[in-house]
Amino acid sequence: MGKVCIGDADEVVLVKRKHAILAYYVTGHGFGHATRVVEVVRHLVEAGHEVHVVTAAPEFVFTTDIQSPNLYIRKVLLDSGAVQTDALTVDRLASLEKYLETAVVPRASILATEVEWLKSIKADLVISDVVPVACRAAADAGIRSVCVTNFSWDFIYAEYVMATGNHLRSIVLQIAEDYSHCEFLLRLPGYCPMPAFRDVIDIPLVVRRLHKSRLEVRKELGIGEDVKLLIFNFGGQPAGWTLKQEWLPAHWLCLVCGASDKQVLPPNFIKLAKDAYTPDLIAASDCMLGKIGYGTFSEALAYKLPFVFVRRDYFNEEPFLRNMLEYYQGGVEMIRRDLLIGHWKPYLERALTLSPCYDGGVNGGEVVARILQDTAIGKCHLTDKLSGARRLRDAIILGYQLQRSPGRDISIPDWYTQAENELGLRSESCHSGVNGDTSFVGSCIADFEILHGELHGLSDTLAFLKSLSALDCGSGSGKNTGKRQLREQSAAAALFNWEEDIFVARAPGRLDVMGGIADYSGSLVLQMPIREACHVAVQRNHPTKQKLWKHAQARQQAIGKCPNPVLQIVSFGSELSNRAPTFDMDLSDFLDADQPISYEKAYRYFAQDQSQKWAAYVAGTILVLMTELGVHVTDSICILVSSAVPEGKGVSSSAAVEVATMQAVAASLGLEIAPRDLALLCQKVENHIVGAPCGVMDQMTSACGEANKLLAMVCQPAEVKELVTIPNHMRFWGVDSGIRHSVGGGDYGSVRVGAFMGRKMIKAEATALLKVACADATQQVDEINPEYEEFGVELLKREASLEYLCNLSTHRYQAAYMKKLPDGIPGEQFLKEYGDHNDKVTIIDPKHNYGVKAATKHPIYENFRVETFKALLTAATTDEQLSTLGELMYQCHYSYSDCGLGSDGTDRLVKIVQEMQLRKSSHDGRSSLFGAKITGGGSGGTVSVIGRNSLRSSEEIFELQQRYKAATGYLPLIFEGSSPGAGKFGYLKIRRRQLP
Repeated sequence: MGKVCIGDADEVVLVKRKHAILAYYVTGHGFGHATRVVEVVRHLVEAGHEVHVVTAAPEFVFTTDIQSPNLYIRKVLLDSGAVQTDALTVDRLASLEKYLETAVVPRASILATEVEWLKSIKADLVISDVVPVACRAAADAGIRSVCVTNFSWDFIYAEYVMATGNHLRSIVLQIAEDYSHCEFLLRLPGYCPMPAFRDVIDIPLVVRRLHKSRLEVRKELGIGEDVKLLIFNFGGQPAGWTLKQEWLPAHWLCLVCGASDKQVLPPNFIKLAKDAYTPDLIAASDCMLGKIGYGTFSEALAYKLPFVFVRRDYFNEEPFLRNMLEYYQGGVEMIRRDLLIGHWKPYLERALTLSPCYDGGVNGGEVVARILQDTAIGKCHLTDKLSGARRLRDAIILGYQLQRSPGRDISIPDWYTQAENELGLRSESCHSGVNGDTSFVGSCIADFEILHGELHGLSDTLAFLKSLSALDCGSGSGKNTGKRQLREQSAAAALFNWEEDIFVARAPGRLDVMGGIADYSGSLVLQMPIREACHVAVQRNHPTKQKLWKHAQARQQAIGKCPNPVLQIVSFGSELSNRAPTFDMDLSDFLDADQPISYEKAYRYFAQDQSQKWAAYVAGTILVLMTELGVHVTDSICILVSSAVPEGKGVSSSAAVEVATMQAVAASLGLEIAPRDLALLCQKVENHIVGAPCGVMDQMTSACGEANKLLAMVCQPAEVKELVTIPNHMRFWGVDSGIRHSVGGGDYGSVRVGAFMGRKMIKAEATALLKVACADATQQVDEINPEYEEFGVELLKREASLEYLCNLSTHRYQAAYMKKLPDGIPGEQFLKEYGDHNDKVTIIDPKHNYGVKAATKHPIYENFRVETFKALLTAATTDEQLSTLGELMYQCHYSYSDCGLGSDGTDRLVKIVQEMQLRKSSHDGRSSLFGAKITGGGSGGTVSVIGRNSLRSSEEIFELQQRYKAATGYLPLIFEGSSPGAGKFGYLKIRRRQLP
């Protein structure tokens, strides 16, 4: 028997090498997993071990590089990965359903089969990359198991569950439990958060070796060094690409991976064989164009090949790989529409200017093989439990927020909060240490001449001006250059002409104190603008003076006419939400024969690329101004968006972006729009261009709110009643549950449809009663029939023409209509019996079953609760006042749950508040927290809490934070404080001071 060295350079231990039998399971998603497994298996086989690979990948992937009797391939599919509708789009619901079909339904038989097979081959170790059930089968067979991966399926699927409905959340829980049987994780660079694994060893990149040199490959292809070679690599997903000769610059050739046998390619495109060895081809190329997966990512880094990539929709591994790729100056992002129309030249030219500089190890296959071999022969690898927090240097993760699946304790790692603060996305980074720093204030004001408006003493506005100043300073200096600079900062630095005027607007998020989803039914609502806000800077320039990004410049040149007005947008903090940080378009795209395009066409325009769909919130404001106010845009417009209102928390991040953008754009165009009108225009952006069926209270609060006051408005459609000063003895907080909220989600839309269905049914019932009453009144000329006296003809007439549900009183609903409404109704049945539901922003799905009774009852009773709440705010200051206000909030919370808009996280927060309230009351009779409720659209997001304005209540909010973290692993964000709305702030007109 041979010998093998174990240990590092300081301590080498020689042990006899045992012939080990290893079972290596490979996930059914993509070739990237199989190709990296090849490199590990090659080292294991060369060391004399027997390896059984369990895979659904083609055999040639393994046998091309490994010819050995010690390699056994067993073709089995035990998980399904992510289902893709095309090369760039993941179908989230189909992915979950496919996994259910592949791995959950037959789970018992899979486990029995795998346990028996593992025992039959007498496996010493099970390795998983990264098949969940393999870890459980190993445990059942009494065999140790190890995972090798950069992501895990519980992380990937958790976001899918949040987006498609919690009815499939058990999939995530089962996967995490399977992984928990794994002994430790060998974690690859570019990794995602993987909370199911407890012990972690970080390893270098696993990259396939080269068989031939660059010169040898080019010689075989008949390509000289004077020809630029592009490799077109979108994995194994057929996309039906239509490739055209003119898409490549002169003196370029393109190698096409995965082309179908029937596909006809132009002469400057070369079809590669299905079993072509791509590492050699990658190393011989000058640039790669494709989607980011582990295989393409790792080999591009290892062989220092510039990578022009197009984002994939909904695959949550990608942001982490992408950030690492860009950190090492190896990536250029191509807009999807430019990929599809062949606008490749500016991206390829940009790629050739890159200097990829990855300096980490690329011998991961060898390292992994050695660790697996040691483990198989009995060595224990005890790792530092805190290693993950300290080993982030090998992958610059600026992040994708880990979605928390209800019922499973999954934490957002510490680095996520740190990354937010580093990017200035949280208000703490804007507020801390600023208010008393006169030198900071002075420097901001000194950098810019304020031609209009005032700062209102807002430290976050000062911080935004500082960020603008830094962009100008950084654009020409070496201070902010280098591989660590974020792409969004680089793009923003080149956005403005600093000698021209810039218009700045600010709009806050909002805390829904009372009213919530009753807004679209016409309820009174009480909303508080929060401290966190969005800042937007806008500049107009004549098209000939606008600084264009290279691909936009190339697009203009291709038109061949005079420069057209262009819209360019940069969004700070995009990487935290897996969004492309930039967006651009020709403003002529908003025109059809000199008239604004329809909102429906605009919706389709922005929906075609998920990574750039966010731009609808920003660019949509311009189309609405063109459509509703007849604005004619002849100048180019550049927009910088920087928001401290976190997304998915239920505090109206989208409304803040819309309101701030429209305010700044309007100011740049010389328009004066009243705050109320501004809010209504912004609602059109969200309803019709974004496609989210929200009410108007979010935009109204962001536009019309004032600091430390509750905006009381009746949403019929948007009548501000008054601004109610929050009494000094009480205070409101927002506590984030960590569960992502979206008003575009299906649950919110279904409840809204159910409410409008209920209104239609009530009107139909009132119409029927009215006919009977009128007929009876005709017959009884001298006497009113007592049977209809209590209803009254005039009352029934009003109810038969009911415009808003909230105009129906609670006692009338309960007396006349409650029993007539069904709990639910299929969409098809409703359409047949009642026709349309008369809501302009939602569509009934005939196949969907809609809850009606709870969705109808909620706004009617909520309107009563809000009116009572508002009246109590001015009542005498007593414990009874606070207790009653809190009780109304509790009632609202449980009414949300009846509608199906609750969540485990928000329910837990409310329960903790209740427990603390009861505990304090029983202890000394004085509670500090009095009530809590879910906010906004529900299904996650933020909980609003009411309490005393005292140090003790602040301490209890901290306790609430800690108790929630102890229960869920997630430390919730706390929203406290208030700030003025966009109307009160107005706008700033600034100009960079010229240096003497």
